[in-house]
Amino acid sequence: MSSSQTANLKLAKQLNIAAWVVSVVVLLLVGLMRRVKIPLPEGWDFSFLPPFHATLNALTAVVLLLALYFIKNKAVEKHRKAIYVAMGLSVLFLLSYVAYHFTSPEVVFGDANFDGVLSEVEKAAVGNSRTFYLILLLSHISLAGLILPFILFTFIRAYTGQYDRHRKMARWVFPLWFYVALTGPICYIWLMPYYPG
Repeated sequence: MSSSQTANLKLAKQLNIAAWVVSVVVLLLVGLMRRVKIPLPEGWDFSFLPPFHATLNALTAVVLLLALYFIKNKAVEKHRKAIYVAMGLSVLFLLSYVAYHFTSPEVVFGDANFDGVLSEVEKAAVGNSRTFYLILLLSHISLAGLILPFILFTFIRAYTGQYDRHRKMARWVFPLWFYVALTGPICYIWLMPYYPG
């Protein structure tokens, strides 16, 4: 094994540890943001963020499709740049999403009067669509939490020159990442009527 390969493996180990730390911190933040609310200064309003989140997710889905197209056509450098953009969009989304949920009340699907409580009348009004929404949302959130470390590991494999391992992981990580990016805007569109204002 050459010295550069040894250095890459050492770097990969360090980055893998960092990926686990980042993943645990993100999961803790996501778990806390529903329980802890931080008041915003007077006059501040983050209500513009949910459509911004949906846009970031939609852009991530488009960029991931471009990355797939590029790698299928052996345009490795374009693929690499597209993945950097997708990672950047995902980081921006995550920071914004956590900031919004730490500072804003929960929006409830079907809550037509925006009081944060789903009455029996409101539940009856949305019927089975609430069940379908919750199934989609649960799959989106669960996969987002589960896939995060594997997105990072797949990225690390390529970044450290472990291309065979990168390709093996990417075959199953890519469709899950794409699903999460695609279902984010769908969840937002479904929830949009229940945002106040």
